[in-house]
Amino acid sequence: MNGADLVLRSTRVATSSGLEPAAVVVRDGVVIAVEPSGTRGIDYGDAVVMPGLVDTHVHVNEPGRTEWEGFDTATRAAAAGGVTTIFDMPLNSIPPTTTVAALDEKADAARGRAFVNVGFWGGVVPGNRGELAPLAARGVPGFKCFLVPSGVAEFGHVSEEDLHEALPEIARLGSVLLVHAEHPDWIGEPPPGAAGRLYSSYLTTRPARAEDEAVAQLSRLCRETGARIHVVHLSSAGALDTIGRARAEGLPLSAETCPHYLYFSAGEAPDGATEWKCAPPIRGAENRERLWEGLAKGTIEMVVSDHSPAPPELKRRDTGDFLAAWGGISSLQLRLPAVWTGARARGHSPGDLVPWLCAAPARLAGLSRKGAISPGSDADFVVWNPEASFEVRPEELHHRHGLTPYAGRTLDGVVEATYLAGEKIFERGRFHGPPRGRILLDSETGSAEQEDR
Repeated sequence: MNGADLVLRSTRVATSSGLEPAAVVVRDGVVIAVEPSGTRGIDYGDAVVMPGLVDTHVHVNEPGRTEWEGFDTATRAAAAGGVTTIFDMPLNSIPPTTTVAALDEKADAARGRAFVNVGFWGGVVPGNRGELAPLAARGVPGFKCFLVPSGVAEFGHVSEEDLHEALPEIARLGSVLLVHAEHPDWIGEPPPGAAGRLYSSYLTTRPARAEDEAVAQLSRLCRETGARIHVVHLSSAGALDTIGRARAEGLPLSAETCPHYLYFSAGEAPDGATEWKCAPPIRGAENRERLWEGLAKGTIEMVVSDHSPAPPELKRRDTGDFLAAWGGISSLQLRLPAVWTGARARGHSPGDLVPWLCAAPARLAGLSRKGAISPGSDADFVVWNPEASFEVRPEELHHRHGLTPYAGRTLDGVVEATYLAGEKIFERGRFHGPPRGRILLDSETGSAEQEDR
């Protein structure tokens, strides 16, 4: 192809100018040109060609809890959903990623088994300030902490005193702190006699005020320390004003939300449907619409999955007890269609998804060559049909466990093909070739593991 390894063309390519007819020219896994469409290469017609999705909030749970998920199944699900890069959260694996030794163990577990690129967040837990600089030097672009108990004993939550110790170091490193933002003072017990099979019983234990107060605390700490802080899985629209004011002030405070907060509402949850349980919880329909408004305005920068699977027995689907069930929603494969279904219904275009699903997550993780289709960017692409729809069938999901609140739902947006570094890895339900994903512990994220890049 005149010096090119690959040329993709479509009437709707996501370029810096928006969706337009174009041909994307690739050599050695990198985009070398974006040209007028022409006649050469693979013609995808009217399908949308977008940068490969970047998902910076995934719980892979390997090593240590591979019966919950694992790099093989998680990255297959990612590829099938058009996701070409994931970042694994530091908890639910054993050991958690709070030391360099644990990071190396996790990277070894992923190496040679990942169908997409895999990066890693480090963890902030009480007493590990001395581990932050070595983890950053190894290639961790940021750190995750919990303000409330995480649910696993090996990843302790932090107090404000712990944050005052960690945040100056994070600022010095030029890194970012990702925070599970619920204030412990507002986490409560269910009312006496609450029925565990009712979603409302669980919802009362994690009120919106817990998030709102935590975000206010983080805004203050951001101002006091100058450290960059990112609020993960925001579910309470009540915190949007605080985030907006902080950003107007020039503070480095950002936020993400998740597909389930944009797609579902609390009033829809069936009795006993514990696959709906997550923390923070899915809230009401009015709250959902305000999250969409925050996303449209840019107060919320991105939508990531918070893919957090667990075996059905831990979800207590047999008893349907929300109060006893493990929290977490599996949606890594469904992020694009779940978001597009809601976005389309609210008048958005396919091009609006590029900053939310690709560019902003790449920027959070410091991936300068991902999240865009332009000369010099990595040749990671998703090709998808916004006009097509499908019914979610658990047996067609590649997550280790198919339990999901999306089961039986009809979603808009069908992934036709996924490319990683210019190589097709998935097309129309089939995987192509062996695992080709790279371990992102090199100069792109601040370290030097050149053999994997």
